[in-house]
Amino acid sequence: MYRILVADAIKPEGLGPLSEASNILLIQKTVEEAANELDQIDAILVRSATKVTEDLMNRMPQLKIIARAGVGVDNIDIPAATKRGIVVVNAPDGNTISTAEHTFAMMASLMRHIPQAYASLKNGEWKRSSYTGTELRSKTLGIVGFGRIGGEIAKRAKVFGMEVIVFDPFLTADRAKKMSVTSLPLDKLLPKADIITVHTPLTNETRGLINKEKLLTCKKGVYVLNCARGGILDEDDLYEMIVKGHVAGAALDVFVEEPPLGHKLLELDNVIATPHLGASTKEAQLNVAVQVAQEVLTYFEGNPVSSSINLPAISKEVFEKVQPFYQLVQQMGSIASQCMKEGIQEISVTYAGESLDFDTAILTKSLISGFFKSRVDASVNEVNALLIAKERGITVGEKISADSLGYSNLISLKVKGDNRELTISGTYIENYGSRIVNLNGFKIDFHPEENLLYIQHTDKPGVIGNVGKILGDHEVNIATMQVGRKEAGGEAIMVLSFDKPLSDNMKQFLKETEEITFMALISL
Repeated sequence: MYRILVADAIKPEGLGPLSEASNILLIQKTVEEAANELDQIDAILVRSATKVTEDLMNRMPQLKIIARAGVGVDNIDIPAATKRGIVVVNAPDGNTISTAEHTFAMMASLMRHIPQAYASLKNGEWKRSSYTGTELRSKTLGIVGFGRIGGEIAKRAKVFGMEVIVFDPFLTADRAKKMSVTSLPLDKLLPKADIITVHTPLTNETRGLINKEKLLTCKKGVYVLNCARGGILDEDDLYEMIVKGHVAGAALDVFVEEPPLGHKLLELDNVIATPHLGASTKEAQLNVAVQVAQEVLTYFEGNPVSSSINLPAISKEVFEKVQPFYQLVQQMGSIASQCMKEGIQEISVTYAGESLDFDTAILTKSLISGFFKSRVDASVNEVNALLIAKERGITVGEKISADSLGYSNLISLKVKGDNRELTISGTYIENYGSRIVNLNGFKIDFHPEENLLYIQHTDKPGVIGNVGKILGDHEVNIATMQVGRKEAGGEAIMVLSFDKPLSDNMKQFLKETEEITFMALISL
């Protein structure tokens, strides 16, 4: 009999999969009310109210799985759970339809001035001519970020007779064709769109993605929506562009700081806003509860779960073998992802060396997870990484080789994109850590640090010195630098690490060096 603590309010129908199981005992109490029973609890289900801290886990020695009935897991100490071997699951796609419908409702309300007209009518006014709206039919909708939610919005826009153009650097040509959308670079999408809606994850690259510079390239009279993450739109720049009349209006469900009480955007008549309601429907709340309840039941039945946030539970012996390579492959996947800003067709990984004498499938899943974490607006993990790859039409292959090129272990990754390929080889050296030893055919040796800059350039005197001078002139301190080349005067690379992330401005300054042929900022 498994004892499951339901610590937050979840409706009985959401717990259906568990309440119907004969080997499950549900305890619907808060953590405080169940204080005397915590040492017997096998699983805990929470929403956002309960904080699952390391201290709480220490009071629950039998705890095997934590389930969050929702997407965000900020209230759960993931590293502590992983260290304890506790699986953490959530419901990453339970609110897809809810958010898509809310975005569309916001779009229609924005274009037809519905909130403003209703407020006017409530005030005893009858100003029909003041609220003349604009039809959605025949308008061009620009979707920035084309994951699950973006795809659902595109389906609805098509029904409304809209033209749909999308920007997603990781969208393959095949998927765009299947969804009947036109894939464009961001600088081509913005001038064409009548309405722009953003649906990307919030990362260092997407923070402030739509700013004053980008908005000035849009049509005068463009409408802008953000029902994804606060911070993707630069709020100060958006305010300025609305006040100046370049942006006709905006619909916002999210803000950088919430609640946004007293926010200057809320003072504008052509801005409508809701208090982060994208996932707030009865159906979405029920869906996420049912999903995590099913996940917990699946786990206790001894089957793999499909929405684990952290490392799935494995035997101690296998875990000890896997652990040295686990972070290495995630870092390799992340480096490849950040260097390949295009649609991906194929990912293949090759394992060689005696120290990799175990089932490497978990490493492949971890690598693919690292590859996708900054590319999709969903929780990615070792369990669902291959499914995400399949959904996006990406072929994943795994090989075992006898040739480790003299290393005790060697992991090699090859990523094939729509226009080019990238290769990375890495190894783990005991007492020395993870090393990247080959990048795009260039022999090199560097530790995958948190903040990296990868530069490919023509091998000419002064290039390295010029890069160092530009960084020095802007008071950027280089922590390490590694270089590699195939032959004198040909192509060469350099990989630099820094104590803190480089600004996008620095990348622009470095691009002025004409010998540089490719550059990528990498954050691990």
